[in-house]
This record gives sequence, structure tokens and C-alpha cells, in this order.
Amino acid sequence: MESATARVARLLTMVPWLLSHPGVSIQDAAREFGVTPAGLERDLELLFLCGTPGGMPDDLIEAEWETGRIYLGNADTIARPLRLSLDEALTLIVALRAIEATGQLGEAQVVASTLAKLEEATGSHAQPLADAAGRRIRVQVADDEESTHLPVLRCALTDHRRVHLHYLVSSRDEVTRRDVDPMRLFAQDGHWYLEAFCHRADDVRLFRLDRIQSVQVRGVDGTPPERAQVRDLDAGIFQAAGSDTIVTLDLAPSARWVVDYYPHESVEQIECAGPMVDAAGEAFTVTRLTLRVADLTWVRRLLWRLGGQARVVDPPGLAADVARGARAALLAYGEDL
Repeated sequence: MESATARVARLLTMVPWLLSHPGVSIQDAAREFGVTPAGLERDLELLFLCGTPGGMPDDLIEAEWETGRIYLGNADTIARPLRLSLDEALTLIVALRAIEATGQLGEAQVVASTLAKLEEATGSHAQPLADAAGRRIRVQVADDEESTHLPVLRCALTDHRRVHLHYLVSSRDEVTRRDVDPMRLFAQDGHWYLEAFCHRADDVRLFRLDRIQSVQVRGVDGTPPERAQVRDLDAGIFQAAGSDTIVTLDLAPSARWVVDYYPHESVEQIECAGPMVDAAGEAFTVTRLTLRVADLTWVRRLLWRLGGQARVVDPPGLAADVARGARAALLAYGEDL
């Protein structure tokens, strides 16, 4: 099976070549790019759906090959060589160096070649790199815990060694001990993650590196079982499971930030009367938020934190748990609901 990276690289090379060889036969073009005529036609079908942002007919590449000869149009943007400013080039170098540092890149040669070209180009630029010290480049650096654990876990992954973790489960505020077989390391949404087969859960789990308190590499084989599969990150880090609990909350305007902070199933605006009113006793529009939750512990803490800014619609048991917890806290201060 061809990787998506290899196909994209071929398509990016194919467009300028076809533009400079209008009317070339499908057989000759297929031979030029080392694919079958049928494979080339599949590439052309994909190019027909590509273009600049907007998705309107004038934004898409035009491709014709019904007669057996290929003609491309409306693709001049891709045909032109890419030109980067010094800021853009330096930022790209930093990003590629960060990717290279993970040690888990399947296209290492592509990254090394790109870095060499960028560094050569910026080094020969009219403005030397030393003069760019004052330029502002956004770089995110791992915190102390992440930077400490990353090289250890990378070695364990490379050597196929089992790892013993002391891991903080933030939803329960509990430090757990578990043996895991590393599967991959990756960075997403500003954090590093270890995906591994966890022997305590008997399943694949994600571990945020800044929540790992200690790492010990075991002297035993850490090859994950065949049934352990990495998750598709296109759907995001947090993915729903069939065993999740559906939670529905009504949020006051002051708690609207919860929608942006937590992954959710749905959100809608409704008119609410009753317990949730403003200081003048008037009903107002609230946000009804539906979540899929694997562990209700963090939801209870969120609701105690929000106080009167949120109300549980469903499930009823969660509302009862939150009320009991709030009453217990008040009783500790000699008060009651």
C-alpha cells in the first residue's frame, strides 16, 4: 500500500510537469511517474477535487484526459515555485527540528533533505541568520516533566522495553502504578503523549507526559500484543466509547467557557426559568451542553466549581451526587443547604 505522504509528493511533482507537457499521453505520463495508467487516472481524479481555498469551480484544478491525452488548467499557483520569507523559513526550520527530535518519523530522509535546503537558503540570504535574532518566532517548549521523560520513553520505544509508570489520573486526583508497552510518542494540542498498551487496563491507553510522575524501564520485552492498535488521531485525542455516560448540563452565560474547553456532543441555546435566574430574578437564555463522559469524577468537581452557574439535567444520579457533595462541604463549615 502506498503511503499518503508518497502520493502527495507525487501529485505535487506531477502538476508542474503536466502543465509543462500539455497533451502528453496517459501511458507516457504513467511511465514518467512510475505508476500504472489506471493509477495515474486515479491521481487525476483526485487532482480534479483539489485547488485553492474556497471550493468554488474557479478554485479547483481543471483536468481533462478522456481522449487519452492529459490537459491541466487553473493550476498556476501550484506550478509556481514556493517562496518563503526569512521569518517563514526560520519558523519552518524550528518546526522540522522539533519533528526530527521525536525520533519516530517515517519520512526522516524527506525532513533531512528539506532542512538542508532551508538552511542553505537562509544561510545564503542577504540577511545573515545572526541578524534575525530580533525576529519573533513562536516556539512551544515542553515543560520540565515532559522534557525529562521524553528521551527515556523514546529509548524504551526504540528498544521495545516495557515501562513502569507512576501516573496521575487527574479526573480522580489519584496516582496509579502501571506497566505499559510503548507504541508511539506524539505531540498534539500543546502536549506530548505516550500511546501504549496498559497491562492494568488490558487495553490501549494515552498518557500525557506532564502527568507522568516517574518512569522506570523494565528489563523485559515491551512489544505490544497484536490486538493493540494505535488510534486514528484525525478524530481528535478524546474519542467516545460505547460505555461512556451521556451528561446534559445547563450553563449560565458566565459558564459558557465550558463549551470551548471540553469536547462535547452537542450544544444549543434555550430559555430557562426556575433555579437558574439572574440577580434580578429574571430567566435568561442558557447553554444546554451534552457530553460523553468516561468518568463522572471530574464532572462533579466541575459542577462544584461552577456552583449556581450550572445545573444537571441528566443523569439524575449525577445531580444527587453533586448535591450530597455540596451539602457535605457546607456542613464542614457548620452550614447547610
